[in-house]
Amino acid sequence: MVILNWNGKSLLEQFLPSVVQHSDDAHIYMADNASTDDSVAFVTETYPQVRILQNKENGGYAKGYNDALKDLTEDLFVLLNSDVEVTQGWLSPIVSEFEKDPSLAAAQPKILDYKNKSYFEYAGAGGGFIDRLGYPYCRGRIFDTLEQDEGQYDDVIPIFWATGACLFVSREAFWNVGGLDEDLFAHQEEIDLCWRMQSRGGIVKYVGTSTVYHVGGATLAAAHPKKTFYNFRNSLLILLKNVKGFAAWRRIFIRMLWDGLAGMMFLLQGKPKHFIAVIKAHFSFYALIPKFVGKRKKWASGLSYATIKSIVWKYFIAKKRNFNNL
Repeated sequence: MVILNWNGKSLLEQFLPSVVQHSDDAHIYMADNASTDDSVAFVTETYPQVRILQNKENGGYAKGYNDALKDLTEDLFVLLNSDVEVTQGWLSPIVSEFEKDPSLAAAQPKILDYKNKSYFEYAGAGGGFIDRLGYPYCRGRIFDTLEQDEGQYDDVIPIFWATGACLFVSREAFWNVGGLDEDLFAHQEEIDLCWRMQSRGGIVKYVGTSTVYHVGGATLAAAHPKKTFYNFRNSLLILLKNVKGFAAWRRIFIRMLWDGLAGMMFLLQGKPKHFIAVIKAHFSFYALIPKFVGKRKKWASGLSYATIKSIVWKYFIAKKRNFNNL
């Protein structure tokens, strides 16, 4: 189990105790992304059983984990955010799924909101999916609408992507596809990873018999323009990289039109910084097209990835706010 940290002493003070208490069967590592606070000293002194992996730079989520995991020999990795509270017995249901299913590449538990524990949390909720245009959504969370947890997702099912907030992943499957894409830096890199692992025959699951609580936005607030930038840019890059044939370009074009409407909505809502973030995301996408065209030669596949044409239409036009009504 690896917790990625960057100047997160306060989060470690708050959430590391539950991880240590409820993870007896796991080796716990903290991968530090060149922090300038005293979080490394705190963990070293307070939790000597937690091993420190020191990265040379803050390479974001993707490079941070790639660097940290490269020398680990455990068969199963758990990539855990520093703002997650785990619960008693959280590991065993998911570990059991990996033991039963050799094709299982990645999995996630039920993700509930630490601040409102009867509701699902934005990042992952009850398992992730994307529509044909690459917009992500979850069981229990569609855009900003969160469902109350009433046991409706206490199941084990295949999903398209498992959240990076608490990602269980087979070491073999992870490295067989080259790990996380460092060009994405942060946000949606787990979607790309799960896509590539499935294109190589792996399966991704949601295991609702395991529960954790996630703060969300602790390292980068949900309302931060930088998050808007990465989410809009990376969705386009992932489509370009993974969708085979002319369909990729057609869907990217339609997606960019929807992005333009989203940018206008940001302006109407009095959020000009987010409007600018969308524009910057598109220009950054243009700059990375040559590099990702090279990547698509290796990764583009005909994998069926969407059961819904447009979650935007379903949510905003058809007013479908609950996953089970889609």
